[in-house]
Amino acid sequence: MKNTYIKIISGICVMPLLTACGDHAETVKSADVFAMDTYMNIKAYGRDAEAAVAESEARIYELEQMFSVTNEASDIWSINHGEGQPVTVSEDTVSVLQTAQTMHKESSGALCISLYPVLCAWGFTTGEYRVPTDNEIAKLLKNADDTLISVKDQTARCPENMQIDLGAVAKGYTGDEIMEIMQAHHINSAIINLGGNVQTLGGKPDGSAWTVGITDPFAPDSLIGTVSVTDKAVITSGNYERYFTGEDGVRYWHILDPADGCPADNGLVSVTVIGACGAECDALSTALFVEGTEQALQHWRKSGGFEMILVTSDGELLLTEGIAADYTAKKEMPYRVVQRDDES
Repeated sequence: MKNTYIKIISGICVMPLLTACGDHAETVKSADVFAMDTYMNIKAYGRDAEAAVAESEARIYELEQMFSVTNEASDIWSINHGEGQPVTVSEDTVSVLQTAQTMHKESSGALCISLYPVLCAWGFTTGEYRVPTDNEIAKLLKNADDTLISVKDQTARCPENMQIDLGAVAKGYTGDEIMEIMQAHHINSAIINLGGNVQTLGGKPDGSAWTVGITDPFAPDSLIGTVSVTDKAVITSGNYERYFTGEDGVRYWHILDPADGCPADNGLVSVTVIGACGAECDALSTALFVEGTEQALQHWRKSGGFEMILVTSDGELLLTEGIAADYTAKKEMPYRVVQRDDES
């Protein structure tokens, strides 16, 4: 049975700027993987690179089976079909659920993993797109409430008639797990692209930073710029990633607002989050997109620990102060650097 993940991101591309030489050229190992309904690439440099990449690939498939919404052997299937009773789950599932719960609280509900039935109603899970009626959405939203999800010890439960999906966190968590595998194999230089979720270990073999491209949400075949990073995850959510145009001529995208069950339209078209933890960056990119421009900025000022590149619906680029110096523009557009102590 096909494994279904809701959040497929294509907002980031890795710029092929590596020029390995000497011993590095002999120790590079890469692998292309199709998992979690998206294409992935793993690349590592080091004497144990081959083993590290092989173990990483196996770990991706393991987590795919664990987090799948449609695989009847998965933890998520067990929770969704547990008829409201606690079910035993893996430590990985516990960790991802806890990350989602934390972000749900920090974002005042903007991140909501219990919207899966609403996503199904829109057709984003199957590709059979449609615009559900207001009554249909309202009925489904009655069962969407992340505060009712319970995680205790090695068990998890959600109320009967509620269904959850980990698409907003799963690939970020997977990236973190791969970074741990790389470190266990004494890899000092690695980069992965999990369907647009880019995560790096160290810098390039020559010691320079990795260069990651940020997609132009108004022209997805091009870049608005690049960002230089070391030991960071770079994760984007945008309204151009999965969408359809309805019979009414309106474009509808897959990032839904829990407030009304419709595509989030709060002033942002693209949110890129840069930080140390892939799972948190993944969850944040969705939460901040739903929150909208001003709330996203307030979230950043309050929480800290990450940087943002925001593109607004009217074409303005906002860079938080900690990442501005590492950003290189590829396209001219109005922009401003946001300071942490600037509330204007």
